[in-house]
Amino acid sequence: MKNQGTAIKVTKKARFFIFSFNFLIVNCLSNFNNLSVRAASEEPVLTVVQSTENKQQWTGITKRLQAIGVNYCVVPLAQVKSSADWGDRRVLFLPNIETLTPAQAIALESWVSKGGKVIASGPVGSLSAPGVRQLLRSLLGSYWGFGLDETQQLKPAKTQPPRWANQSELFGQVRGGVIIPEGGTSQATAVWNAQDNPAAVVSTEWSTLFGWRWGTDAASSFELDNAWLKAALNHHLTAPSPGQQKIAGADSNCATTIATASLNSPSPFTPITPIIPQAPLVPRTPRPSSPEAIDQLEQTVRWNVEPNSNQPIDEKEAIALQQELENLISRVESAHLAASVHAANLNEAITSNPQSLKEEETRVASTRPGLSIPSKEQAIAQARLVAKNIPQLIANKNYALVRQQWLATRTNLWKHFPTNRRLAPAEIRAVWLDRGTIVRAGGEKKLAEVFDRLAQSGINTVFFETLNASYPIYPSRVAPQQNPLIRGWNPLAVAVKLAHERDMELHAWVWTFAAGNQRHNQLINVHPDYPGPVLAAHPNWANYDNKGNTIPPGQTKPFFDPANPELRQYLLKLFAEIVTEYQVDGLQLDYIRYPFQDPFAGRTYGYGQAARVQFQKLTGVDPLTISPTQGELWQKWTEFRTQQVDSFVAEVSQMMRQKRADLILSVAVFPLPERERIQKLQQHWEVWARRGDIDVIVPMTYAQDTARFQRLAQPWIASSQLGSTLLVPGIRLLSLPNLAAFDQLQLIRDLPASGYALFAAENFNNDLLKIFTSTQGKVSSGADEPIPLRQPFQTAVVRYELLKREWQYVIQNELVQIPAIKITDFNNQIEVVEKALNQLATAPSPAKLLTARASLTRFQSQFRIWMRETATNNPYQVKVWENRLATIERLLRYGERRSQLR
Repeated sequence: MKNQGTAIKVTKKARFFIFSFNFLIVNCLSNFNNLSVRAASEEPVLTVVQSTENKQQWTGITKRLQAIGVNYCVVPLAQVKSSADWGDRRVLFLPNIETLTPAQAIALESWVSKGGKVIASGPVGSLSAPGVRQLLRSLLGSYWGFGLDETQQLKPAKTQPPRWANQSELFGQVRGGVIIPEGGTSQATAVWNAQDNPAAVVSTEWSTLFGWRWGTDAASSFELDNAWLKAALNHHLTAPSPGQQKIAGADSNCATTIATASLNSPSPFTPITPIIPQAPLVPRTPRPSSPEAIDQLEQTVRWNVEPNSNQPIDEKEAIALQQELENLISRVESAHLAASVHAANLNEAITSNPQSLKEEETRVASTRPGLSIPSKEQAIAQARLVAKNIPQLIANKNYALVRQQWLATRTNLWKHFPTNRRLAPAEIRAVWLDRGTIVRAGGEKKLAEVFDRLAQSGINTVFFETLNASYPIYPSRVAPQQNPLIRGWNPLAVAVKLAHERDMELHAWVWTFAAGNQRHNQLINVHPDYPGPVLAAHPNWANYDNKGNTIPPGQTKPFFDPANPELRQYLLKLFAEIVTEYQVDGLQLDYIRYPFQDPFAGRTYGYGQAARVQFQKLTGVDPLTISPTQGELWQKWTEFRTQQVDSFVAEVSQMMRQKRADLILSVAVFPLPERERIQKLQQHWEVWARRGDIDVIVPMTYAQDTARFQRLAQPWIASSQLGSTLLVPGIRLLSLPNLAAFDQLQLIRDLPASGYALFAAENFNNDLLKIFTSTQGKVSSGADEPIPLRQPFQTAVVRYELLKREWQYVIQNELVQIPAIKITDFNNQIEVVEKALNQLATAPSPAKLLTARASLTRFQSQFRIWMRETATNNPYQVKVWENRLATIERLLRYGERRSQLR
């Protein structure tokens, strides 16, 4: 995107994401009051966009608009066909619209390029396709980041707010979310009285975004909403606009009919009348589809470091930038230490291996042709200097220079990771092998090539997409239909054989409560609203939102009703078929939740026939008549739905233990905060872990930068609520630079985690294959590396041996400060723990487990004393060692449950 004045032009790359569309303008409404800045009171100045998403809120929106005193027109979003259909008004208002099609975004871009101004509110476009979201970010100069858990005080921006937004009536208590500025022309007009004072309103010359759902009493007061819209209108109507007031080429007609009852939301007491298509197969031209293997968690919070932005940097942001550079320096040093001691013996470490060092310098040189290549030590020294100078540059208001140096330093440090030498510990190295990759393979030969690449790179666990949108990928006697994209072969049977031939685990990855998929329907040429073969055969198993939709607005998948006993028995029978007829090593439950909801925005889900009957029997109340404002009753409804998921996980776990006790049960879950997750997804995986129902939790901690990844993953890795369950963070490879992915891997290895999972195989490129092969590929000695899922005690031994070698290395090279009198005691205690772990791994027993845990606990408590002085000078590395000891302790807990050593 390029900005020339207020004209915004979309690049060819942005248009790549945009598909054509058709809209028709329907009618406009107007209120005949005046706004002080209007030049002609008889002409509307504001176009308000109505969609299915704000229809329920329309009464509140209309009342506010009528009270403001501005003539306005209403344009239904679904019927616009070009930029002209936005009308000839100067300002366009998008209240609480989360889904725009690519073509609608193009129309908006064209309209703005002609001089139109935009006001938006709430998570505008947040449920749209990635290309649309990117275009909207450029158009609005900001985007919705994330919702705040509690009502917050709205207050003026810390820097000088614009004159149009400094009236006292603009500030008060609001329930909203954080707005992230995008680009150098964006200005935080108001902020939240929360940690770091994040932006609540962001404006540019041509746009304003309110960080709450305007027009909803649950979010903001009538008076505050009106004050902000008035202020924004005055700002945009008095600001200079290229060309004339009427947008060139825009439609000049504006109907002035008044809103009718048909525009209002139906009563929540209206009975749901579901519609399940019965004749789904229709000729349809396939359209391009984006990756759909699992829901991709929206990346809403990033560092957002724009190299040329001279926006002010406050003290807290400066500290964060410094800290992230220091952490990255420490991750690079930690990786080099691991690479140094991973050789056959200490004499082969990198510091005494000139050839390896030369290879590393050659690798870095190849990435920076024509430049002199600093050593790792020089790069780190330079990075520390950049971090140290950040406060002074900020004091001198050299904000753009700070950002430029920060980005350049991060890139340079990434290039000094030792990616050409083995450094990985024994860990879970998992990948989701998605349906698209399986279908493209088309048979055993090509699928074997996929498994060869994964095995070469050191991957030891494959989550194989076995059930997608109710279609099993194998010929089933339980399910009504095999996936029609598979012809003439059985991918699951082939995958089990290929994985086991390569000493890899193969876990069947299944969609649980997601019943269909509109994107999959496009691929197989059926009606887009086809609910999938199971719901088509059993429509009474369907789930609904509070408006009777099986697919919530802005989403793509219908869901089953987890409260339906027949549906539960069907799924249990299907899962039992998978684990008994195929020698899979485990089962992974995906979509083990309800679809995303937002109760305070009037979007709720879970009103299947069985759920309504059961809840009414328990409470005497139809849940469809309950609103989130009814605290205790709403909480009971939330607990009821959450319990449906909880109890089904327990049933799957029990079934698997009865069929095959050796199976591993894992779950792919959202890493949202616990309370928010229960309200929005009814997914309470902490309970499953504490009960011992599951073996592995795989949170989808997808992020485009390591700092955000750490904020998502670290609280769960460090959680004490997971019992003996292992936690394996997920990394999304799509659009992630290879070295950024490696940086996230290194962070995981420095935290008390047992491994990682990559989404997905289709994004596993050749450069990443080369890095992984060097850093974690199979060892040439022929010794099998244990997999933590299967051999936790042996893994503990191998990981502890690596720790021991690191300590020996740093002591020999005087890199730690341990008093000489204590080194002997330190070395003796190392041997005590090693002996106990080896004895446990050789012949597990309750007594040996008790001894191993006691010796490890004793060592951990003394370790803090031994490393006290070192922790002062190198706190990161000492914390890494403590984390790795904690990982060993967790492996012992997990091994205790798996081996039933109680």
